[in-house]
Amino acid sequence: MLQRHSALVAVGIALAWPLGALAQQTPPISGTTGTIALEGTVKAEYGAAHTIVVGAIDGTEHVFHFAKDLLVHGSNKSGEDALKGMRTGTTVVVHYTADGATETVHEFDRVGADGLQVGEGVVTRIDRARKQITVRFDGGKTETLELTDRAAADVGKDVDKAAMNTTRIAVYYTDEAGHKVVHYFKKK
Repeated sequence: MLQRHSALVAVGIALAWPLGALAQQTPPISGTTGTIALEGTVKAEYGAAHTIVVGAIDGTEHVFHFAKDLLVHGSNKSGEDALKGMRTGTTVVVHYTADGATETVHEFDRVGADGLQVGEGVVTRIDRARKQITVRFDGGKTETLELTDRAAADVGKDVDKAAMNTTRIAVYYTDEAGHKVVHYFKKK
């Protein structure tokens, strides 16, 4: 009887934990449209529930539901299969939309050896129409990098309003066919 009671308590805790994480979410920002991006670490993955919990760098936790067209960078698998067995603590960038309290992930980027690389420097130009960003990296080299459609449309809006040639940023990119493609960037 004690074993059965313990098993029921364990199941109850496992089912309640995602709801607790959901309660810790910050409320959606009124008037925000389009895709939102955040950096964080994986807290838990629930394949059967089609959700993943990510702790953002600001300390909040988000429960993300998977979109049907989920795109994952940094994995040799696609869609939800690429997230199965995701290790706790993996650094990620999540591109999502919010509809009320429901956050749906459309693009999921692993950061590190198997995913996006990170570089830092000073932004000298952003041309969203051409999907380009020019960065003077810490080593002194200046490069014009391609932006993904999502990065050109929705990422780094605070950088647009900052002073060019003085604003430090971090760029998260992949090396595709010998050129860097930026998936995410943020002010440092």
